Amino acid sequence: MAATSRGLSSFGLRLRRVDEYPPPPPLNQPAGFQFDVRKSRRKLFVCGNCTIKCCCSDSVVPIRRSSLRKGVEKAEEWSFDPKKTTQRVRIQANTPAALPFSSSQSRFSKQEKFFPRCTPRNSGPQSRDTPPKRDTGIANEKDWGISLVNEHVSESGINEDGSSWYQDSGEDLGKNGYRCRWTRMGGQSHDGSSEWKEMWWEKSDWSGYKELGVEKSGRNAGGASWWETWREVLHQDEWSNLARIERSAQKQAKSGTENAGWYENWWEKYDAKGWTEKGAHKYGRLNEQSWWEKWGEHYDGRGSVRKWTDKWAETELGTRWGDKWEDKFFSGIGSRHGETWHVSPTNERWSRTWGEEHFGNGKVHKYGNSTTGESWDIVVDEETYYEAQPHYGWADVVGDSSQLLSIKPRERPPGVYPNMDFGSNPPPSRDGPPEMPLR
Repeated sequence: MAATSRGLSSFGLRLRRVDEYPPPPPLNQPAGFQFDVRKSRRKLFVCGNCTIKCCCSDSVVPIRRSSLRKGVEKAEEWSFDPKKTTQRVRIQANTPAALPFSSSQSRFSKQEKFFPRCTPRNSGPQSRDTPPKRDTGIANEKDWGISLVNEHVSESGINEDGSSWYQDSGEDLGKNGYRCRWTRMGGQSHDGSSEWKEMWWEKSDWSGYKELGVEKSGRNAGGASWWETWREVLHQDEWSNLARIERSAQKQAKSGTENAGWYENWWEKYDAKGWTEKGAHKYGRLNEQSWWEKWGEHYDGRGSVRKWTDKWAETELGTRWGDKWEDKFFSGIGSRHGETWHVSPTNERWSRTWGEEHFGNGKVHKYGNSTTGESWDIVVDEETYYEAQPHYGWADVVGDSSQLLSIKPRERPPGVYPNMDFGSNPPPSRDGPPEMPLR
């Protein structure tokens, strides 16, 4: 049993070394400027020890936020009214001395006269890409900051340090009112040793289908690489005709210096009557040790719930160990059962199985045995506790999916009706590790 505990705890912690691989070096652009304005006028501001060069356009009213950063005494970030612009500018003093204008009202009574929209020359999209983190589940749409432009854009450039960037956006049209608006961006260092890519999209058609998604990938000079995709979908269930929202995320990271990496696939499904399904499949490797984990939750919306977990690990020497369990309940009646096991390199097996029967009347039958001779079979007075409803359900996901729900489909011509295809089963979801092994 001791071997089992040590093994499971070690593989849950040691892999976090993969998360520490640094992201690609950021594009070396002038401090903090993050957007592009094509027609502008140049201005130079000198404020004590801080010099700011801007290419300035129409003024807008900013709102300031202050934050402390390592190596910088203070940074001032200005976000503009989203109704007027979605762009922002960050002005940063890189000297130990404090900014002479620490307050927006201490020296400039009208902020819009001093802080218009600005951008330096050769400014491209800022690299937001970092390796994904393990066991972080599925992010909400607001955490991605997806912002699609309405016009077609195709830009590229080279920064002062030789790194390059590009940004493209467009729209694809198809049958049944299909429309996909997308933006992709990326960049790489001057020698090509590090690179990042990111793509956003929204899709819709006349059947009511809507989709919001992100895919990003990168690699650094040390050889580490990563990939991540996130998707959120609204559609009408083909069997129940109920509205359904589905969210999913796949993540992968690989070390460039050792035989280490991990992969995760997360999914959540909700419908308007409370039916909910959640699950994840995970795989990882750190040199001589590999591990897997699968779990799932299913709520039928009428009080029935099933939960299960199965995780196991192995070493190249042949040691294997694992643990699994399952719960099934409805109206206070149900069962629990599970097994913990261990196999040595010489194929010697140890296991302990256990089970519980809950009768809904305060009585619980508990039983089990092990390969070392343990055995029990008793009935005890014990309350039954389980969660009949998900802690995050339909109302929660609708509240967190405002951007998905606001996607506007193409205008449908009079007399043209959507093609509703309910004749086939949905394709199975991908629940295994990626095609390219992590070895």
